[in-house]
Amino acid sequence: MPLWNIYHTPNAFSVEDKQTLAVRISDLYKQIPRFYVGIIFQEVAANSFYIGGMPAENFIRISIDHIARSLPTPQGKAWWLAQCNDALAPLVRDRGYDWEFHIDETPFDIWSIQGLRPPPPDSEAERRWRSENKPTPYTLGPDA
Repeated sequence: MPLWNIYHTPNAFSVEDKQTLAVRISDLYKQIPRFYVGIIFQEVAANSFYIGGMPAENFIRISIDHIARSLPTPQGKAWWLAQCNDALAPLVRDRGYDWEFHIDETPFDIWSIQGLRPPPPDSEAERRWRSENKPTPYTLGPDA
């Protein structure tokens, strides 16, 4: 499950911008069920957002939690950072905002969704979750 927390100064995004960015982010995660992807937009008042001790008037900070998959190699990490930057570019970079993001990776085995342990990656159960776009009970099969 990736969870993106997007902290931004007031009026950085319209409702339509948020929808567009949420779709662009969700589209990054083709290999997992779409309902795993969460995006939270958190507007921070100008007098409550500081970078280096100074008020941040043109800044977007993104914190990303990854659980469903990890990035095990330096090449995979570099590729993923480029994908994220490309997804953000039209609504962040191209509008002149300063921004940064980081990714935390939580172990897969300490996660549940609606009381269910997620099925193993690329298993038949996960493929069903992806096609149905919802979690449902499953049993481990031979490909789990």
